[in-house]
Amino acid sequence: MRPAGLIDTNRESHRRFLATVADLDEKALRAPSRLPGWSRGHVVAHVLNKTQAHLRLFGGPALGEVRALYPPGHDQDAAAAKGADRSQDQFAAVLDAAFTALEDAWDHLAEQHWAAMAVMTAGERTLADVVSHHLRNVEVHHVDLDAGYVPADWPPEFVATELPKRLRDLSRRADEAEMLAWLLGRRDAPTLGPW
Repeated sequence: MRPAGLIDTNRESHRRFLATVADLDEKALRAPSRLPGWSRGHVVAHVLNKTQAHLRLFGGPALGEVRALYPPGHDQDAAAAKGADRSQDQFAAVLDAAFTALEDAWDHLAEQHWAAMAVMTAGERTLADVVSHHLRNVEVHHVDLDAGYVPADWPPEFVATELPKRLRDLSRRADEAEMLAWLLGRRDAPTLGPW
């Protein structure tokens, strides 16, 4: 089923992200982001690359293909570094075009194809799930830009769909007894393992 609410939230998320990028001058784009070793330009390049990868996924069902997010051996860090030195004008133009193309793909995807599968880094997901993944990518990396957008700015629909997923994952990232003790107020929060 077409995730209409999440698509609408994504459209708003795209507009906010574009507005932030438009406010970043060349010096600000080269400044550090919240991600170690990545400038703001790296973060914007990563969001662009991921958006283009998501767009490719949505072209698969019409051709009877189950497409993978990235080709084998793809290095997201190297790809972000390669595009990080774009000018603000270049970023604004290519990012707007990528967001628009993805929104158009969502608008024109046949209803029966929303349940079609795509291969994400974590395994197969439906195309409806990819819409949620895309929203997470844009919203989290918007905060990573360290340009005034904070978690309190996240749209309620994003928080409502993403928080339960992250809570389900907690038991794989920490000892369950320690996690329960923390939730019951009996000890400090446990150290979480990697994503």
